[in-house]
Amino acid sequence: MEIDGLKRAGLKTTQPRLKILRILESSRVRHMTAEDVYKRLLELEEKIGLATVYRVLTQFESSGLLIRHNFEGGRAAFELNDETHHDHMVCVECGEIFEFSDRAIEQRQQKTAEKAGFVLQDHSLYL
Repeated sequence: MEIDGLKRAGLKTTQPRLKILRILESSRVRHMTAEDVYKRLLELEEKIGLATVYRVLTQFESSGLLIRHNFEGGRAAFELNDETHHDHMVCVECGEIFEFSDRAIEQRQQKTAEKAGFVLQDHSLYL
């Protein structure tokens, strides 16, 4: 994605944005906190501050490149927006995040919303 992705999102191509986007794209972990990104930058000996990481992640979220999740524990986790719908389960003991998709759950939520007179636009499912 890199440069093209930034341009499509209406963002200027800057070194901090490129470096942070590369980290998000190359990470084996799909859900990263700002602190995770910052630690990775330090490992790579990049001179980008934590405040810049927060600012860039917020810009990426506003432009639609990232999705912010506020899971249990209070810290926001970010994932690249791949335009596919999925839900998450978070282990309350270790914090590990599991992604899953279940067509039956989605259909049930849709029917429940329609029955109540709602048009389902987005939802959060807590298990």
